[in-house]
Amino acid sequence: MTYSPRLRLPLAATLLALTALPLAAQGIRERTGTIAERYTALCASCHGQNMEGGSAPSMLDDVWVYGGDDASLARSIRNGFPEKGMPAWGAAIDDKEIRAMVIYMREKRAKHQRDKTDFTKPIESITATSQLHPFRVDTWVAKLDQPYSLAFLPDGRSLATEKRGDLRLIEQGQLVSKPVAGLPAVDNSGQAGLYDVVLHPNYAKNGWIYLAYADLQTSADGKSVSLTRVIRGKLKDGALVDQETVFKGPLEYHRPAGGVHFGGRIAFDRAGFLFFTIGERGDGKNSQDLARPTGKVHRIHDDGRIPADNPFVKDAKAAPTVWSYGHRNPQGLAFHPVTGELYDVEHGPRGGDELNLVKKGLNYGWPVITYGMNYNGTAMTDLTAKEGMEQPLTYWVPSIAPCGANFYTGDLFPKWKNHLFIATLAAEELHRIEVVGGKVVAQEVVFKGLGRIRDVVNGPDGALYVLLPNRIARVAPAL
Repeated sequence: MTYSPRLRLPLAATLLALTALPLAAQGIRERTGTIAERYTALCASCHGQNMEGGSAPSMLDDVWVYGGDDASLARSIRNGFPEKGMPAWGAAIDDKEIRAMVIYMREKRAKHQRDKTDFTKPIESITATSQLHPFRVDTWVAKLDQPYSLAFLPDGRSLATEKRGDLRLIEQGQLVSKPVAGLPAVDNSGQAGLYDVVLHPNYAKNGWIYLAYADLQTSADGKSVSLTRVIRGKLKDGALVDQETVFKGPLEYHRPAGGVHFGGRIAFDRAGFLFFTIGERGDGKNSQDLARPTGKVHRIHDDGRIPADNPFVKDAKAAPTVWSYGHRNPQGLAFHPVTGELYDVEHGPRGGDELNLVKKGLNYGWPVITYGMNYNGTAMTDLTAKEGMEQPLTYWVPSIAPCGANFYTGDLFPKWKNHLFIATLAAEELHRIEVVGGKVVAQEVVFKGLGRIRDVVNGPDGALYVLLPNRIARVAPAL
């Protein structure tokens, strides 16, 4: 088998002698397991176990003679280059596995690149540099337990949620010793918990505080179940009083307590409508079922009434609160401060985390289309696009696990104005994304390695506040 040293072929073969055998003898079609095992069986003998190269070139340098986009890589795997010594694998592995192989290649390439990159990891009170601004990170409030969201009150105080179910009051940068009293029972097992805290746009006059959380209920057969619920109340003498439910899903759509994919973000638009997210609770088909509240972005009035112009309000088989569907686990939700457009960030499976421009009545595709694969490394689907389903503005492979997201609106960092900042869990990174005309034109990892980040929030002082595992940090200009 010969390869030209000047070529960079997107995928390799094993020995030509192997390809001469019937597929059954090769054990290819019958082989089960992860895509990593597929790579070892089919590709590693030529391209190296870690894609570092061997008799065939490395696939870590991202140099591709025949195209390095996903479609080109898949085509190269499927059709091969027999005249160059690379067999066509389309008869040996199906399109789902070819798609998974592309994802696997992307993961390996990204890890290789990250291992070579020195990301900014700002030490306490030490200046760091980003592409547009130097900055510093200081602890603002310590001794929190998995803070999830933060809201600034007009009187200078702040409220922070903790995943375990506590709402904490912050006064003059100090954590009040006792949590706010009167909160409802919160399911906090697994990915369940207390999520967003958001003030009504007219809070100064009406005092409404909105919370999203995993609502713990008992099913008809006596089992503990939960689903994302949205309530509002008012802060008085250290307690949440005058509580009202603005959204509660039907009990039959609650899932076993704990588990995954609750969503739990809230955002108000300019007209005062309340938008919120609910994940598909680990069952992908729920996202495509308009009758179910799961896997959706919802829109209601501030008191829970259903807007007359919601897209499915006249469909007797659909939940009337649904604004968009086909979402997996949207954990970030934000309106652009200039255009008023709604954006969400959501978790994909293994790979395929997405940034979406969310529009009325549209289908965002999960689980029919995805840029990811199963967590266990097996193929999910070869479909990344389908008619009638929206494409993300950008996606991440490997996964970054995006969480809270907000557009920067302060004045301390003028070059960051109206840029989207995204907190990430698995990657432990703060991302900056510039969106122009509904398209991503620039991305940057501002810093990395301070721990899992649940949210990033504008402060009234123009700083950014970042919610880390046990503290809230303040990002301000370097002195």
